[in-house]
Amino acid sequence: MKIFTAIALCLLCSFGVKAQENQPYVAPDSLLIQLSGVIVSSDSLTQMPFATIFNRQSRRGTIADYYGFFSLVVLPGDTLMFSYYGYKTSSFIVPDTLRDNRYSIIHMMYENAEELPEYTVYPWPSREDFARAFLEMKPYDDALRRAQRQLSGESLAFAASRLSTDASLSYSWQVNQQNTKLYTMGQSPVNNLFNPYSWASFVQAWKAGKLGRQ
Repeated sequence: MKIFTAIALCLLCSFGVKAQENQPYVAPDSLLIQLSGVIVSSDSLTQMPFATIFNRQSRRGTIADYYGFFSLVVLPGDTLMFSYYGYKTSSFIVPDTLRDNRYSIIHMMYENAEELPEYTVYPWPSREDFARAFLEMKPYDDALRRAQRQLSGESLAFAASRLSTDASLSYSWQVNQQNTKLYTMGQSPVNNLFNPYSWASFVQAWKAGKLGRQ
């Protein structure tokens, strides 16, 4: 009977040890540290917005805000990895001698001096197309002259004639029609054939020869 009791106690102890091993480790509240700080550039000390911070021990991380500020819960001895595009990835080890549960830092990152090889992208798919474009090139047709030609009155009028009416123009036209109806309510609609100002303008344009040139 004593032998069976000892065997049962051994099985229970081993089962309890295995159950404890399967449970995740939970650190006591006295070890948790609220780490906050600001990430800045080493050369200009400007804030680095949206930099990433990764904890190698807990496999968790966070992202700094627009002003480079971050805050996360860590344990003493954790290693934090700071990453930012165009800068070298740097690390920070949480000191294991802290006595307070709050700690603030200013972390500086250094610009990555490694330069990628330069590539020039041309708009011609082959050498033949490049040769034809080079022969047909107008050396005095610079970007400013091309922009002036594209923004001329004729070009803008041609582009406007090919565009359909958008929602804002349709709404403005509808509002103008409603205002015209309200203005002429209870009377005859406006007719420019009886408008003396319109007739005077027409006669002046006719004498000046503007109608003939058009």
